[in-house]
Amino acid sequence: MKCPYTVQLFLLLCLSSQIRAQTATITGVVIDENSQPLSQVNISSTTNGTVTDKDGFYILKIVAEKENDITFSYIGYKNVVLERLLLNTNETYVFNPILNTSITQIDGVIVTATGEKTVDGIATISPNMIRQIPGVNAGVENILKLLPGVSSNNELSTQYSVRGGNYDENLVYVNEIEVYRPFLIRSAQQEGLSFVNSALVQKVEFSSGGFQAKYGDKLSSVLDITYKNPTAFGAQLDLSLLGASLALETLSKNKRLSNVTGIRYRNNSLLVNSKQTNSNFNPVFADIQSYFTYRVSRKLDMDFFGNISINDYQNQPLDRQTNFGTLSETQALLVQYSGNENNKYATEMAAVKANYFLNNEVTLKLIASIYHTTEEEYSDVVARYELGEINTDLGSETLGEVTSSRGVGGQFTRARNELDALIFNLQQKGSFSNEHLNLEWGVKYTHEDIRDQLRESEFIDSAGFSIRPPLPEFINNQPEIPFTGPLVPYQGVSTKNFVKTDRFSAYAQFSQQKTLNNSDIYYNLGIRAQYWQVNGQDIEKTSHTIFSPRAQFAIKPNWSKDMLFRASLGIYQQPPFYRELRDVTGTIQPSVKAQKSIHYVMGNEYSFLLWERPFTLISEAYYKKLDNVNTYTLNDVRIRYVANNEATAYIYGAEVRLNGAFVPGTDSWVSLGYLKTEENANNKGYIPRPTDQRFKIGILFQDYVPDIPNLKMYLNLVYNTGVPGGSPSYADPYNFRNRLKDYKRADLGISHIFVGADKTYPKEHWLHEFKELSVGFEVFNLFNNQNSITNTWVRDVDSKNEYAIPNFMTSRVLNLRFKMRF
Repeated sequence: MKCPYTVQLFLLLCLSSQIRAQTATITGVVIDENSQPLSQVNISSTTNGTVTDKDGFYILKIVAEKENDITFSYIGYKNVVLERLLLNTNETYVFNPILNTSITQIDGVIVTATGEKTVDGIATISPNMIRQIPGVNAGVENILKLLPGVSSNNELSTQYSVRGGNYDENLVYVNEIEVYRPFLIRSAQQEGLSFVNSALVQKVEFSSGGFQAKYGDKLSSVLDITYKNPTAFGAQLDLSLLGASLALETLSKNKRLSNVTGIRYRNNSLLVNSKQTNSNFNPVFADIQSYFTYRVSRKLDMDFFGNISINDYQNQPLDRQTNFGTLSETQALLVQYSGNENNKYATEMAAVKANYFLNNEVTLKLIASIYHTTEEEYSDVVARYELGEINTDLGSETLGEVTSSRGVGGQFTRARNELDALIFNLQQKGSFSNEHLNLEWGVKYTHEDIRDQLRESEFIDSAGFSIRPPLPEFINNQPEIPFTGPLVPYQGVSTKNFVKTDRFSAYAQFSQQKTLNNSDIYYNLGIRAQYWQVNGQDIEKTSHTIFSPRAQFAIKPNWSKDMLFRASLGIYQQPPFYRELRDVTGTIQPSVKAQKSIHYVMGNEYSFLLWERPFTLISEAYYKKLDNVNTYTLNDVRIRYVANNEATAYIYGAEVRLNGAFVPGTDSWVSLGYLKTEENANNKGYIPRPTDQRFKIGILFQDYVPDIPNLKMYLNLVYNTGVPGGSPSYADPYNFRNRLKDYKRADLGISHIFVGADKTYPKEHWLHEFKELSVGFEVFNLFNNQNSITNTWVRDVDSKNEYAIPNFMTSRVLNLRFKMRF
């Protein structure tokens, strides 16, 4: 009997095997020079063929993981030939050719599930892979975290940092509409759902730096999502112990109106209950998204996108015990809680987009969107703690219990935070393109209206004495000498802010492809500009202007080896959003400038065949020089800025990723990354930034049992070296250089495919109506590693030292999953 490939993975060996041919799909609409649909166009590949219907629509099945030549032919028109089309199993590629009466068109395309080879440095990720790979937050972000330049030490969060940046430095678009993340969320377990619904996704593009001018004013990355444009009715249901999702795809009879709608519900109790803090946890995370497209005419399409999200997070912590230290000197933190947290986040978003195709070369778009969020954080939690030594005597009846206390105390935290944000965008975009060049432009107006009430406090009691802030007016010698000063919180903020920001931005970029000495050359030159004005209640009106030129260059030499070389250079500036204007006291600082980063990126892509299967080796090196840096602290997922520009920083690193069909019929990758980032605040010297990740390994592996090919395995493994662990309140971060432990995690998924692309049933069988039916289980944190995300700082009343107590993340969790599609 043959050995399963799963065993081979853990031995780091991958042996080849043969399975039956896998298929992929190419679909689209064929039109003529006047944008009229053409019916009965012959479409043929090496192994299959079809014709277009009366609306010019076609669907063609082709062999996956092999190069295909697709020919479009019609009497009276010259042929269109799509060469070297290489698709992943079950992948769908949309191609809309225009047939010409005088010119034969030949286009070379290489598309793989592990990333489309592009000259602009944008990686494409297969939506099918996104939906299959297990993870606590399965979806787009779950896959991104396996890329070499993307880091996250928090499996409960969908936030990620890219090449030394923070969570606020990433652009996210859905069908060219910019989306936003919540403002007040401070803990990953409060997040619930990612904005992106992976069941609706058709295409995912991601750039980790050096991106084009059209992609906006952020410092680190771009995630560009395209939702499906249905070609037929479809439905998908996904059930698990963590929640449920339903996705519908509809198309009107005349094929003018199409829609995708997704409804999701999630409950994180299964995960949070595996953490070290026992609690009564009752979260409700739910959302609905819908995307409509109406084809008014051959020249005009109208799109509508709507989203409603509700996040009701209720938590009543009970108790906690965290052991730390060494084997010879083990200590413990014991905490008893009373009180509760009640946080609510409600988000609504709506957008309208008009696409006007003036002719075959010019496309004009008008996009209007509005985003509204209301967020509340109400909490009253009393914690009584004991810090002591653990009995490590293996023969003792009190093994593992606290034998002596080094400190006892209490903590009372209270929050009454409310935020109401309204963001309106109006944008006009356009493009002119022909066979060799492309010109794109855009102008945008954004209005932000933020109303924020921040009221939170923390009282600390140690051995019966209230601990006041370490400020000159509270210096005392308790308990030897009584202190009669007022009782004030150790930390406290109380402020109201009403802030309005108006932004005007524009971009233009020009790109061209040429052939020089039989080598293909591509370049893109672009520039962005933005003017913004900040004003509000008791806020001085302040305005700023920035310009950001950017350039990309690529060359594909005429070599026997398939190689592509890329280089990018540009200025990337990030004007401050509301959170970056608010300092640690809650005060708005309107004079904060845009942070500035100069990107230098060089990369190479090498495509080759190994074991007669396609592989790609992608490598990049980068350096980023940052000025006007707005330093911050990071606690879990909460970012708090100092709201000034008194620091400089640098980031450099290198990455490599090998992806391909390690096992026939599957796609996997191995990625390695190294980075270093440090900042210099007020010329005090360079220290590591909160996102100084250093070394990373990410592995995504898919497998199956050769004798049972429908029994599939999905595995992702991540290893990250520890990031800086932060410092206590009021402490100088230059005096604390500790790091969190290395982050190690593996998530495993096993599923049996009862119905799929390669296993169908005749019409008389009850399973015939299903396009997909699978049942499986997932094991999160397979090796039960104790990963920490932050430290809790606890004072020892005797020595007045503060101990960094790790806050551990989730332990091993079993999840069951059931999926169907029809």
